[in-house]
Amino acid sequence: MPKVAVLLAEGFEEVEAVAPIDVLRRAGVEVVVAGLSPEPVASARGVKIVPDTTVDQLRAEELDMVILPGGAGGVERLKQDPRVEELLKNMQEKNKLIGAICAAPTALAKFGLLQGKKATVYPSLVEEIKPAQFIDQSVVEDQNVITSQGPGTALEFGLKLAEKLLGREKATEVAQRMLVPYG
Repeated sequence: MPKVAVLLAEGFEEVEAVAPIDVLRRAGVEVVVAGLSPEPVASARGVKIVPDTTVDQLRAEELDMVILPGGAGGVERLKQDPRVEELLKNMQEKNKLIGAICAAPTALAKFGLLQGKKATVYPSLVEEIKPAQFIDQSVVEDQNVITSQGPGTALEFGLKLAEKLLGREKATEVAQRMLVPYG
């Protein structure tokens, strides 16, 4: 079973975290929610999620994918945490999957992980993902990096992540059970 970590920092966007977690768990993926600390993490609108672990407990060799949800406050905190940068760079070195939605692709750009890649981001942040080539689509995949635009694309993003981990047939099956158009 694939293993995925979703990184949460205070100010994360609820839908962009919970929708991919839900979709991936429905698909049978082991999803670990990791906070910057062990305390409950408050979202942009005050919803608190208790993390399963902390970022410093994660190891790239034990994961198939790392996902960063958006939410401006949360993304800024992720960008400032050297443990997040180290984990993502280790994932990149091992050619493992990285997902980022809404403002989170700006963290990938800051860490140098979008060099020479196509990516998408929340429309007002296009300049902040350079040198990536911005593609105005809800979900963009380039090699091992999958990016998405925002809350309204979170289910499609989750389904694309499931497809990358388990195949198109499984993603389509989950989408059908959820009554979500996919493909």
